[in-house]
Formats: sequence, structure tokens, C-alpha cells
Amino acid sequence: MKKYLILLLALFAIAARAQNRKVNNFNLDNKVAIQGYDPVTYFTLKKAMKGKKNISTMYEGVVYYFASESNKNLFLKNPQGYEPQYGGWCAYAMGSSGEKVEIDPETYKILDGKLYLFYNAYFNNTLKSWNKDEKNLKSKADVNWKKINGV
Repeated sequence: MKKYLILLLALFAIAARAQNRKVNNFNLDNKVAIQGYDPVTYFTLKKAMKGKKNISTMYEGVVYYFASESNKNLFLKNPQGYEPQYGGWCAYAMGSSGEKVEIDPETYKILDGKLYLFYNAYFNNTLKSWNKDEKNLKSKADVNWKKINGV
């Protein structure tokens, strides 16, 4: 019995560290991801749409808002399938310099079933730059995010 309790406590500690790493490294505003945009609509409606505060869930310490209960239910069935890549930071910046740069939630790309978000302000739409060298930037971004996120 004592061995099982120790194992359970160890698993709890590992899960808590992973959750803290996620909350500390993700692009959040008061623990809310994607500036309150619904992560599911990017896939189902092919557009960015604000979620509603009263239709929300927390996954690994991160709060997500949804436009509808059905979107929330879809997310709950496969949270990792809807989460933005690189913690919701700008994919281009992650690939070009390994920096955490804010995003415009309405500037995005679905690539291989994953959501990538980009900075777009002051005549600087980084999605356009990403598209010019996507393969290279994605490869670098993957490596940079692993360093930042400690995975």
C-alpha cells in the first residue's frame, strides 16, 4: 500500500510541474489562452471567433473560452488537437529568433492539423514571412519551443 501511495504522489508531482511549466510558458492573459478566442472555430468554421467567458474550461491550468457548448465538448474530447502550437506565441518569431512574441488571434494557419498563430500589426504580418520559408521556420520553431518549454 505504501508503494502505491508513493507512486501516486510522484505522479501528482510530475503532473503539477508540467501544469506549472505550461502556465508559465504559454501566452496567457489571466490564465486565458488565445486572448479569449475559441480554439475550435479555427478548425470547424475556418475562422477566428471570440469565445464566451461563461462557456469555458480549464485544461492543464490554461483557460479556454468557446463560442458554443458543442465546441467546448469537441475540445474536451481532444484538447491537444485544438491547442495552439508554441504556447500560443507567434510561430514566425519562435522560428526566426526563438522569442515569445504576441499574436493577433485572427492571423493564423492550420498546418498538418495544428493551429499556428502570428503577429500582425503595424504593417508587419508575420504569416506572410512564415509562408515564404515555412519548412525551415517550423523546424527551428519546434526546436526553440522545446528549449523554452523544457520538453
